Amino acid sequence: AVAIHEAARLVLLADGMGGYSAGEVAADMAVNLVGSELAQWLEDAPERVSMAAVRQAMLVCVENANQAILGAALANPQYLGMGTTLVVGVFRGHRLILGHVGDSRCYRLRGGELRQITRDHSWLQEQIDLGLLTPAQAAVSGLGNLVTRALGVEEDAELEVHEFEVQAQDMYLLCSDGLSDMVEEPELLVLSSAPVPLEEKVSLLVAAANHLGGRDNISVALIQAQVREGNKRGLIARLLHPKTP
Repeated sequence: AVAIHEAARLVLLADGMGGYSAGEVAADMAVNLVGSELAQWLEDAPERVSMAAVRQAMLVCVENANQAILGAALANPQYLGMGTTLVVGVFRGHRLILGHVGDSRCYRLRGGELRQITRDHSWLQEQIDLGLLTPAQAAVSGLGNLVTRALGVEEDAELEVHEFEVQAQDMYLLCSDGLSDMVEEPELLVLSSAPVPLEEKVSLLVAAANHLGGRDNISVALIQAQVREGNKRGLIARLLHPKTP
């Protein structure tokens, strides 16, 4: 599930947990509940609201959604065990507040370099962090990449939140593991850097993942930062979110 709220400069992407019941329900709930509540707060907030206040609002909205998803799972036997990842980004001035839970990712393309700016909450990533596996070994391990955090599974959402400086011409790529598991970073860099409109970049990314096997749903959101006309100090973000199974 993907949602973009243009007026609030808010983008969200969620991926229902594979192998669990009603993951698509959890993903839709996360995007809709966090999106509507946080977008309204952002639109009502003063222009100079502090980044600390934005961060706190994000945490509260995500926790509210977590409780709603968990409550639905407990109240409906057909939803028992459902959960979802979530990436949520708020662009405010020259800053990005980015929160995530699970293994859906955000990459930043700047100056010809692609960098993953989220860290997967997954069993494989934990093995890498412990020095038990290298990234290359993890990629070919054949082991399921089980998430270690998700919304709707436990009482606390455990959203990881960071703040980044946004520069003109930055591009931000949010994606489900349906893209990142199939297309390696060098290819992501080439496709994201292609001299074509955002719409075509998204089509290239999705087509590449499908060409390489397309084993999972592929959701993508691209955000392009640009200098605001007439105001060199301001940035605007153009957001696009086609997605395809």
